Amino acid sequence: MKFDIMTLFPELVDFVLGESIIGRAQKSGAITVATHNIRDYSEDKHRRVDDTPYGGGKGMLMMAPPIYNCYSHILQTNTHMGESAKRRVVYMSPQGKVLTHQKAAELSEYDNLIILCGHYEGVDYRVIEEIVDEEISIGDYVLTGGEIPACILVDAVARLVDGVLSDKECFEKESISGGLLEYPQYTRPFEYHGRCVPEVLISGHHENIEKWRAEKSLELTKKKRPDLL
Repeated sequence: MKFDIMTLFPELVDFVLGESIIGRAQKSGAITVATHNIRDYSEDKHRRVDDTPYGGGKGMLMMAPPIYNCYSHILQTNTHMGESAKRRVVYMSPQGKVLTHQKAAELSEYDNLIILCGHYEGVDYRVIEEIVDEEISIGDYVLTGGEIPACILVDAVARLVDGVLSDKECFEKESISGGLLEYPQYTRPFEYHGRCVPEVLISGHHENIEKWRAEKSLELTKKKRPDLL
């Protein structure tokens, strides 16, 4: 799967996604992440990408031409994927639907995910109408730009792609993905600050362990996220 990210700050995105599991997945070839500096596609000699909004108001707005030029370049670069390649264009925006595990799973089925990161007061609405398939938010709050949300989206989607994690169980039994919160987990030492690991977990009785985990998962969900039930 290939992720193409249109941004004004490619260094930020490269730094975040170049580490840990996502970084290793890129090195192994399980996924490809390409960042594209929108300024490189400006039609202005000063590489200008923003202007004042019509109708007045504070702040600057990202112009449509540089974004569309960047998008066109990505399509040309990805012609080797073929016409049958499944592609989706996402704009990271507080106006979009909030990202869920289900949405991440849906997006993981695509061959190419193109992500637009807004900045300043946003982008010219005409380019959204022209190229964007859907808008996605990571929460009901406003950030200074779409780069961090884009990294979160890539992380959530990429880990569901074959070859990124060692086993499907790594994400199938985690919080939210199975519909409930994950059960409590423990490691050495057995006793820490007077708190001991539940005896069932060292019993070796796998059926009892699974039963305990299911009960604790439901218990924590009722306590912390009853809205999931």
